[in-house]
Amino acid sequence: MTDTGDTERRRRWRLVLGGGDADGLAGGPGEGAPVSLGSLDRRMDDALSGLYDADPGARRGGLGASAPKVARWLADLREFFPADVVRVLQGDAIERLDLQQLLFEPEMLDGVEPDVNLVGTLLSLKGVMPGQAKDAARAVVRRVVDDLTRRLEEPTRAAVTGSLNRAQRNFRPRPAEIDWDRTIRANLKSYQPDRNTVIPERLVGMGRRRRSLRDIVLCLDQSGSMASSVVYAGVFGAVLASLPAVSTRVVVFDTEVADLSEHLDDPVDVLYGIQLGGGTDINRALAYCQGVIRRPEQTVMVLISDLFEGGDEREMLARTRTLKESGVNVIALLALSDDGAPSYDHGVARAFAAMGIPAFACTPDHFPGLMAAAIRGDDVAAWAGELGLVVRGGGVG
Repeated sequence: MTDTGDTERRRRWRLVLGGGDADGLAGGPGEGAPVSLGSLDRRMDDALSGLYDADPGARRGGLGASAPKVARWLADLREFFPADVVRVLQGDAIERLDLQQLLFEPEMLDGVEPDVNLVGTLLSLKGVMPGQAKDAARAVVRRVVDDLTRRLEEPTRAAVTGSLNRAQRNFRPRPAEIDWDRTIRANLKSYQPDRNTVIPERLVGMGRRRRSLRDIVLCLDQSGSMASSVVYAGVFGAVLASLPAVSTRVVVFDTEVADLSEHLDDPVDVLYGIQLGGGTDINRALAYCQGVIRRPEQTVMVLISDLFEGGDEREMLARTRTLKESGVNVIALLALSDDGAPSYDHGVARAFAAMGIPAFACTPDHFPGLMAAAIRGDDVAAWAGELGLVVRGGGVG
């Protein structure tokens, strides 16, 4: 290897291992010349050392007490690393150095790289956040919500509307309701070559639109472990509420129950109506949902929870069975996030499976397809199995 190549290799290892004698690159006996870092490398090294060389037990609040210093540190991270790496470093900093107090500073929030996990942190702290930081925190939440809405709105609209249209076709449509594309395809055998036209024997229509064709209830566990799921569900709830063909209700719960349906015109208002943390009383939440469901056979209820019941589990299971037997299409999502396999109550998931209620984790990109399958009345467990989603307790995956 050339001297230049060896120097570059040692430089890279120096940045990976950090400073100090233990890295083997400090220039001791038999180690060769010490590695010399340029000014840009030193800044990068300092940014990483401030996070990973710190003693979490000794440096509570790390990186100094001033928010401007933290903002400069974040600016360095954004200069040196891509956005997805910055998000990882942010999460590590919040966890390792107890930076929650610094999240209260508007200067820090102005420089943060927003993501779903950060929104969850801000929402969990909103009750104790100083007034001067609340506007900055809400702006961060708004940025993330707007980005999620742009990404998820059109797939959700297309999937749900398409399923409703297919479910509502009729063969005695009014002229304005005729689906000409499908009518022509359905009558190709009646094509008249001499007239160069199709004589339709059967008309296919889109169906007469009613105020709502399906009722959707999103029942969200707002315990702290479900933070990312709650953020995504709030956005999806607002998107679904904008579709006139469905009636959408969003209910959140811990040991109390809150109906946030009146805020669905703005997903940020939905999220700010959520109080992350606290216990879990699924039975109480299901009792509320049972009381507001008016058309069981036209209702899809998605329970988004890790299923750890802090209330009466036996009564909760009995109430779930009653909802299922009344005709409600009940689905349990153990997580609605990109975070991977969730921790959940395996016993409750098995009990749900015995009732014919699938329980599995779902990524946000799969949620529109899930709702489409549920609205069509498809076997949701089979749908999840085909996508490689593990159906807990049901043996599919």
